[in-house]
Amino acid sequence: TCPQCHRSASLDQRGLRGFQRNRLLEAIVQRYQQGRAAAAAAAKCQLCDRSPPEPAAVLCEQCEVLYCAACQLRCHPARGPFAKHRLVPPPSHPGAPGGGGDGGKGAGGGRKLPTCAEHDLENYSMYCVSCRSPVCYQCLEEGKHGKHDVKPLGAMWKQHKAQLSQALNGVSDKAKEAKEFLVQLKNLLQQIQENGLDYEACLVAQCDALVDALTRQKAKLLTKVTKEREHKLKVVWDQINHCTLKLRQSTGLMEYCLEVIKENDPSGFLQISDALIKRVQVSQEQWVKGALEPKVSAEFDLTLDSEPLLQSIHQLDFIQMKCRVPVTVPPVPLLQLEKCCTRNNSVTLAWRMPPLTHNPVEGYILELDDGDGGQFREVYVGKETLCTIDGLHFNSTYNARVKAFNSSGVGPYSKMVILQTSDVAWFTFDPSSAHRDIVLSNDNQTATCNSYDDRVVLGTAAFSKGVHYWELHVDRYDNHPDPAFGIARINVVKDMMLGKDDKAWAMYVDNNRSWFMHCNSHTNRTEGGVSKGATVGVLLDLNKHNLTFYINGQQQGPPAFENIEGVFMPALSLNRNVQVTLHTGLEVP
Repeated sequence: TCPQCHRSASLDQRGLRGFQRNRLLEAIVQRYQQGRAAAAAAAKCQLCDRSPPEPAAVLCEQCEVLYCAACQLRCHPARGPFAKHRLVPPPSHPGAPGGGGDGGKGAGGGRKLPTCAEHDLENYSMYCVSCRSPVCYQCLEEGKHGKHDVKPLGAMWKQHKAQLSQALNGVSDKAKEAKEFLVQLKNLLQQIQENGLDYEACLVAQCDALVDALTRQKAKLLTKVTKEREHKLKVVWDQINHCTLKLRQSTGLMEYCLEVIKENDPSGFLQISDALIKRVQVSQEQWVKGALEPKVSAEFDLTLDSEPLLQSIHQLDFIQMKCRVPVTVPPVPLLQLEKCCTRNNSVTLAWRMPPLTHNPVEGYILELDDGDGGQFREVYVGKETLCTIDGLHFNSTYNARVKAFNSSGVGPYSKMVILQTSDVAWFTFDPSSAHRDIVLSNDNQTATCNSYDDRVVLGTAAFSKGVHYWELHVDRYDNHPDPAFGIARINVVKDMMLGKDDKAWAMYVDNNRSWFMHCNSHTNRTEGGVSKGATVGVLLDLNKHNLTFYINGQQQGPPAFENIEGVFMPALSLNRNVQVTLHTGLEVP
């Protein structure tokens, strides 16, 4: 049984040589050995009397000799006949000018593509999901995998790499928390030592005042304090050793996984990716809840009562103050600024509770203002500590804060974090809302249509505030069609020209003229049409509540529509005779 994938296999007449080779591990070892060999083969001075020679500092192209700094001054001064010699940095090793010792091949560049174990002349090209192994086309033709679920090798390679990377993120976060936890534990050691010494000094002072009656009792009390301190120290050291071991295992697994991800051999990667993903997930699961919390506190819950009468001295003992701590509201959450970010008109916030928090937390309340200094409103309530808010205004500054709650009530707010959304909009055509006849390409930035009838496609951004501008480049224009450009609401009718219903505002244009259209009403006929290579600009000004169009940089009459309010999306209608490409993130003309 394989120790990595846990699959059983039978030996054939080839014996152990019949097993699949772990090419990915071989490649990592080869890359490591090549790195060591390159380091060992560093260029050395060719005139040094020392043994071993000093590393070379320069190479004289005329003398073809490597010099260290000392030998250059002594044997190759920059005067006389040597003054015109050209000195250059040394190569990576002697005999390889220019440092090209590997013949120009990158890491793994000299390796042959792996061939199928069953068919030596065929390269792996597909991946059998049922058997979890790479296969070639001949394997599929022979029928062994004919009815299995088979997918392209490159796609499965990328998918498994993404799964492994995602799993690694969880382990990386836990490793970071573990490092912080180790610092806390080491501080706890110091606090325990200091507090223990303080308790001992206090105890000695009290017992010395009653020395005649407390001589024997003093020894007993000191023993109790020492045992308590030793117990706490032992518990903390055990936790440190246990946590260090887990951290070392996780770090080693992370380093191995990162080396695996660097590999460019899909079939070799897929050989071990399932098992490696499971190992990473198991590694993450071993950090169970409570594993990163101290098992003991630095405080000594011991108080000496020195007030009893002299006849009660022999009954003197510590009063244990370990009472049940009542549940109170949670403390202030800490915003993790390194994880807070903005993208387009979305913001992402992350937070966590402070270390050594003993009060339970049932959930969090995230609040955001209106982007204009107005009142805060709740945008998220739940147990997660990472939240993304979409659909905000562009070019706006938002203030965010978070607080925790439990059965005792709501805790205080965190510090506010200020987040600035993008000043210009970056978006593409939206495949999820487009008519089924629309064909998108070029990362959803280029659109055409399969139908001779006009079909509508919307953009992925929605606007309700600010000034926004985008352009559409006409890549193809055949047989004088009438594409329409403009804006629309999300529920616009998508099987007819843009602007024929009351949900869209558009300019439609042919090769000679353009018209504005809304509710099937045609207005403002303007000379000047489009052809292949033309550019149509759309300017949406929601501060002035109007819409303006441009063709090749020339404004098409006055603002097309005024007094428009609400939420609008970029929109386009076209048929199969037109192809356009969208350009966004542009400055307002």
